[in-house]
Amino acid sequence: MRSGRPGRPGTSGRPGRPGRPLASPRSRRDDYAESTRGALVDSAVALFTERGYAGTSLDEIARRARVTKGALYHHFNGKQAIFEAAFDAVETDVKGRLEKILRSDQPPWERALTGLREFISSCLDPSYQRLALHEAPVVMGWKRWREAEDRYSLGLIKAALQDLIDAGDVVSVPVDITSRLLFGALSSAATEIASSTEPERVGAEVEQVVVALLQQVRAGSPRP
Repeated sequence: MRSGRPGRPGTSGRPGRPGRPLASPRSRRDDYAESTRGALVDSAVALFTERGYAGTSLDEIARRARVTKGALYHHFNGKQAIFEAAFDAVETDVKGRLEKILRSDQPPWERALTGLREFISSCLDPSYQRLALHEAPVVMGWKRWREAEDRYSLGLIKAALQDLIDAGDVVSVPVDITSRLLFGALSSAATEIASSTEPERVGAEVEQVVVALLQQVRAGSPRP
């Protein structure tokens, strides 16, 4: 007959097998801190979109979020820090929508076209235009901005291109260099859209050109 020794607190209670440690419950303070930070970032996105980086003060961000300036400094050490959090929020939102498309049940070619249209639509969004395309290169510096854009966009382009190749929709091309070239072209296109006085027209032209270029490497497409 086996002897039953009580397990140690925080384990499964079975002798000889380690159990999983109990997860620490979230406190109200944690929830409040997360809520406060979210309100500050939302406030920053709205104000930076409306007034730009130079035209927005920390006092205004705190006031719009309905928190004290001390609470703002608890989460962010200054104006650039909260701008970068706002930039991340805008970029993360766009990336999430594109990832959802890439995970959809559409065929790879249709996923790629839907993703392209969603990207162009994002370039027409005032918050994305102002924060990600106009302000970020100046506030963050061109090098850090490009590195951030790489993190958010390049992987998605690689994934979409690899899917097209695997499905036989486009001819086999070097994925890394082709993705980098596409990334550069789409970055330039985004700037053109955001800087235009007729962004919808430019966006439509960007879609037309990119689709035409993809058709040139589409497997089985007629060659001139």
